[in-house]
Amino acid sequence: MSDYTLREMMAVAAAREIKDGDIVFCGTGISMLAAMAAKYISAPNSTIFFETGAIDSKLEEVPLAVGDPRVMYHTAVNGSLADSFATMQNRFTGRRVVGIMGAAQIDPHGNLNSTVIGDYSAPQVRFSGSGGACDVASFVQRTIIFMQHEKRKFVRKLDYLTSPGWMDGPNGRDEEGLPPGGPESVITNLGIMRFDHTSRRMFLDGFYPGVTPRQILGNMDFGVETDHARPVKPPTHEELEILRKRCDPQRLILGA
Repeated sequence: MSDYTLREMMAVAAAREIKDGDIVFCGTGISMLAAMAAKYISAPNSTIFFETGAIDSKLEEVPLAVGDPRVMYHTAVNGSLADSFATMQNRFTGRRVVGIMGAAQIDPHGNLNSTVIGDYSAPQVRFSGSGGACDVASFVQRTIIFMQHEKRKFVRKLDYLTSPGWMDGPNGRDEEGLPPGGPESVITNLGIMRFDHTSRRMFLDGFYPGVTPRQILGNMDFGVETDHARPVKPPTHEELEILRKRCDPQRLILGA
């Protein structure tokens, strides 16, 4: 692990999830870095767009937020919030849209909480809430979720349901009237989780170099299947060069 950080591993793992031709709806921070890196690593023909209405941005510097003026540089369209959400929900483009999300809590079926910790009426902590996260989780074809791998974040039951995953299992989204879609993977600082196609329950798909499945389970409040988990390939020299020199040379997101 001396050659790279777990944060760099996390960004590379997420970048590898993005396919060529994908239309990537991403937020602030490491999700933005992953989307930028994917353009050089696995998806040169992907399109990045932001909630603030910038579509197909040419990101030569990593923006610090979706409202950063740098997201508007050399775009195909400088639109509005309405344009952004129309792109996300369009029945033709929607099949290729992947949303990158984060949250304070996640449960075994990929449902997310980014609203409160504790009782809603008298919370221990109140967060900023959904923003566009509920819309993304509800309408896009695939979502990739970023999480820090901690027991307080991987919980059996959410304190508040902000954004739907697979709800309570195989038919949960259908029963709630949601369109096809749902979470595909959870990228953490320890490994990669996915969801069983039958039960729609989370399982461990990959663990990073230097990390064990036992360590991952010890940082969760619920158990997951680990029988098919495999080591994740470490970042290549080329992938690290892309992250460090092309995407975030100032280490604004990667950190010191």
